[in-house]
Amino acid sequence: MKIDARGMQCPLPVIEAKKAIEKIPKEEVIEITVDNEIAVQNLTKLAVQKHIHHSVMTLDEKQFIVVFTLNTDNETSSKNVEDDNISSENIQKGTVLVLSSNKMGDGDEELGKQLMKGFIYAQTQLEQLPESIVLYNGGAKLSVEGSDSLEDLKHLEKKGVEIVTCGLCLNYYNLTDKLQVGTITNMYAISEKLAMANKIIKP
Repeated sequence: MKIDARGMQCPLPVIEAKKAIEKIPKEEVIEITVDNEIAVQNLTKLAVQKHIHHSVMTLDEKQFIVVFTLNTDNETSSKNVEDDNISSENIQKGTVLVLSSNKMGDGDEELGKQLMKGFIYAQTQLEQLPESIVLYNGGAKLSVEGSDSLEDLKHLEKKGVEIVTCGLCLNYYNLTDKLQVGTITNMYAISEKLAMANKIIKP
């Protein structure tokens, strides 16, 4: 099966790929053509999550083909590697911390940035940590090179907290190649994570 996802905004390439995976028989190959590296990374992450063999062909700067090779082994799902690493009793399963800005609250911008820096640092000191931290819009600036909160986020990641940043947002702010912690995600995955969360924290 071939899917032409060129020109599709995030998360449409991932959604189209998921639909194809669900409806076609096993022992099948899906080729998804996209026009940006963010889509490639999102599709690659989908393949890893679903234990699907995959490869990427780069045709030129704006044309990539992501190949999914489905087989019966894909149905043998082992635990997610991230789950194996999260053995700490301090992780609150199903709790998602959402940061949509690099500032906290309304008012003075500098004060807002200081408050956010303090809030993220405070997370490192809590006995109970969120399972995931989702960064989008201005919050994407927190996980990149130059962020005052970078070391604190790295510390949280080492403790087992999953940190994901919206790829479309990184691309919009021209920060894709400056990501320093966690992984890139897409809006479908963010929507899915929030829908399945037991508790959502948004300061």
